[in-house]
Amino acid sequence: FASYYGDHMVLQKKPSGAVVWGHGELGAVVTVTLSGASGLIVMEKTAQVKGPSGTWTTVLDPMDQGGPYALTAEQGLENVTLRDIYFGDVWLCSGQSNMAMTVLQVRPHSTEQAGSGREAPCMFLPLLQVANASQELAMASRYPYVRIFAAAPARSDVELEDLEQIDLPWSIPTAAENLGHGNFTYFSAVCWLLGRSLYEALGSPIGLVEVAWGGTPIEAWSSRRVLQACGLLEDTGRGKEGPQSSLWHGACFSLKPALCFTPSLSLALSSSTSLHQHLSGPQTPSVLWNAMIHPLLNMTLRGVAWYQGEPPFLSPGVEQPLLSHRALTSPSFWGTGEANALLHTDQYNCTFPALIADWRRAFHAGSAGQTKLLLPFGFVQLSTYRRWSADDSFARLRWHQTADLGVVPNARMPSTFMAVAMDLGDEHSPYGSIHPRDKQNVAHRLLLGARAVAYGDKDLVFQGPYPARAILEVTRGLLNVTYSQELICRQRDAQAFQVCCSSQASPCQWLPAPVVAMGSRTVTLALSGCRTLVLGLRYAWAEWPCEYQACPLYNPQGLPAPPFL
Repeated sequence: FASYYGDHMVLQKKPSGAVVWGHGELGAVVTVTLSGASGLIVMEKTAQVKGPSGTWTTVLDPMDQGGPYALTAEQGLENVTLRDIYFGDVWLCSGQSNMAMTVLQVRPHSTEQAGSGREAPCMFLPLLQVANASQELAMASRYPYVRIFAAAPARSDVELEDLEQIDLPWSIPTAAENLGHGNFTYFSAVCWLLGRSLYEALGSPIGLVEVAWGGTPIEAWSSRRVLQACGLLEDTGRGKEGPQSSLWHGACFSLKPALCFTPSLSLALSSSTSLHQHLSGPQTPSVLWNAMIHPLLNMTLRGVAWYQGEPPFLSPGVEQPLLSHRALTSPSFWGTGEANALLHTDQYNCTFPALIADWRRAFHAGSAGQTKLLLPFGFVQLSTYRRWSADDSFARLRWHQTADLGVVPNARMPSTFMAVAMDLGDEHSPYGSIHPRDKQNVAHRLLLGARAVAYGDKDLVFQGPYPARAILEVTRGLLNVTYSQELICRQRDAQAFQVCCSSQASPCQWLPAPVVAMGSRTVTLALSGCRTLVLGLRYAWAEWPCEYQACPLYNPQGLPAPPFL
């Protein structure tokens, strides 16, 4: 079998067929047998070993959820049997360090921080209770049918056929051995919390595949096709690594490089130095696609969860030009934005949709059509970084994560869903504020999106309220914004809404537009400071737009209104 098949694994259930493949002698015939717990043969397939690398592939008939089964591959007198196999839903979890943060690092948020430095709350709502790491780990034994697997971080300049290394083979979750293994090692908190929540909601076995590496840009996870489509193939710093690149062959060689530090930084996570400045994953285009994603393309998947986007903003002092804007009276209303930024974040509105589309085509083809062509793809919108920063880099990236359309799914990003995380800031995280420890709310919001988009729960509210239209009352100096859902005000913040008050779109003078009235679905903004044409409106456009679970607007389900431009 290929490297990532093993005892305790979950294979994709029907309506898709699970792909099974492995290595053998060229020209030989491999017999694959699926047997039930009693030893009764359920299915038998044959495949011939082909190709220069000597691989065989077969597709199992679609199977109902459940198990356990034994899966045997036999060639001549040799055979290998995998045991305790279940059929369920398989989810791939990928990205950088916020995806690599483990269950051991989960902590509840300090209530002392909530609301500090902001105006008084306008309504108190019950918040989702956040457990700490010890509670999460103690509950691991309740989920024996949520199986976990973690690929080791690896890079390659060419597309690999199989994984070179595995950090965690398919396993039944246990507190100490895998879920609580360490910091930024395994197993991913976001992936685990999403998976066990899916199991609770669906009652089906869940297989979770973690493929993450901290400090890595989207270009490294992209194939050459993506880079070419976005005009980045010749312009993406080919072969250039960060200043700590030599560490991968020295001090950090024995560590899982999801989080690696310069020699001057203590490995103790209590160091006063900002840890995020020392994340040093590979920056070279396509090297993670080649080594960590391409080997998995034969896997039949049910969905993908993605948490990536932070590294471009970790270099201080990078100047960013202002965005361009459209007039409020424009039919599209919300405008678009582009800016030059480190590591092509100005192109994230191209690279991210292109990566999603490319991964979908590749997994569909690699699985002989068993993975859906519109593979459900969920992602986490960026959280927070520096509380008092005037830089809007994070705000722009959040916007670009939606292909400049504000919400998903949309025409450019079909069958996607998003967990808004800008209200989950964690200034005192020992891993740096770039790494908030509340992963339960992140996973809960991903779960809602997965149930609605991937599993077709049409009645489920899975995203916060978003503006549907805006009407400008020039004579009264008011702007009436109508939202798509009922609004709940959690915090009054005179800076939350801002209008572009200029005679031209760029440079733009952004002025506060305080809320003067609220209806069940409407917000009325005062434009007293705007004496010229209103060219744009934005909401929560800041690196740290609000305190913990205290942004101004939510829906009754507790989901925050996403930022918009």
